Amino acid sequence: MKTFKGFARPDGSVGIRNHVLIMAVDECAEGIARAIADKISNAVVVTNYNTCMYGGNEEMINTMTQSGINPNVAGALVLAMGCGSIDPEIVSAPIRATGRPAYSLTCVKQKGTRATIQEGLELAKQLEAYAAGVERVDTPVSELIVGVKCGGSDTSSGIASNPSVGRAVDMMVEDGMTAVAGELIELIGCEDILRERAVSEEVADKIVRLIEEEEKRWHIEGADVETMSIGNSVGGLTTLEEKSLGALHKTGTCAIQDVLQINNSGHLKPTKPGMYLSEVTHLCGGAGMHFAALGTHMVLWTTGGAGFNNAIVPVIRVSGNQHLINEDIDIDATGIMRAEEGIDSVANRIVDKVNAVANGEQTNIEEIGYAYCSLYQKDQRLERLLSIEPIPVFCG
Repeated sequence: MKTFKGFARPDGSVGIRNHVLIMAVDECAEGIARAIADKISNAVVVTNYNTCMYGGNEEMINTMTQSGINPNVAGALVLAMGCGSIDPEIVSAPIRATGRPAYSLTCVKQKGTRATIQEGLELAKQLEAYAAGVERVDTPVSELIVGVKCGGSDTSSGIASNPSVGRAVDMMVEDGMTAVAGELIELIGCEDILRERAVSEEVADKIVRLIEEEEKRWHIEGADVETMSIGNSVGGLTTLEEKSLGALHKTGTCAIQDVLQINNSGHLKPTKPGMYLSEVTHLCGGAGMHFAALGTHMVLWTTGGAGFNNAIVPVIRVSGNQHLINEDIDIDATGIMRAEEGIDSVANRIVDKVNAVANGEQTNIEEIGYAYCSLYQKDQRLERLLSIEPIPVFCG
């Protein structure tokens, strides 16, 4: 049985990183969070820059909460300024319920910024000490959940990096792992192919329905939003259909167990190993937090050469663009474009890298390529105008 050395959590999950999460539930507490994190090892910061209001923003708050119980998080300190309507306990209480330490602080109640930083630092040091005491344990690879996403796609994406990741996904699922692909908007036009891979008619119908709903959100008549970026076009892609078929390759060929929904009722998580689609956004920063909230341990990211990171889940970058390849890229797939290497060979290297990262090896820019953790949510006003009603999901 294949295993990795992971950090055991009280709720039975196992992480590949051992982060102390410091979360500001409103942008006004950002400076406090950074001041504390600067003095703590393994600290990562997530700040809600969107609003300090609760009503209508439940999806975003669920993402904050669920990212706090990602297996890579040892414990959390949740901060608020105190004049908004988001009580930090809304976020910290569910984290504590998993058996992990989680504290809340409100600047107004602490009587000022400096006092909050001082108290927060003491609590963060307790979290740091707790994390240091968590030992790595042998864990079956069936516990691993790997996110799959593309960005900066170009001609090489559909020919080299995406098919290689897709083959790696098939190999990982064969080993008992779970893969979660995001970006439903990138699969417009692939519905018939995806239907054939669904484990049931119910899942097949769900795939089609959720892709149609995502298309509605971004392609409203008279207010269309561009989803074919300049980088895609410069990279050689000519149509959305071409982009979609290239993106499809990264999902592999395995049966699709379900589509994991993300809405203001909760976040649906994998119930058993296998291949899943999800409502993880195509926007990179928001996607990182969505993947964290769904419980993924790391992300495989195919690209024309750009860099993308997340503070909670490591990102393994795969590229086949020989003109843009640089030190940010973890897996060089350019040999496929030169007909010097096959897809199976690159896929084997990807799986080896997944196992190495699971055992503690850092990705190429994990320690320096910090990316802002965007918190994305669907606009509930638009959802109502489009007649899209959230279907309740289990917030695991």
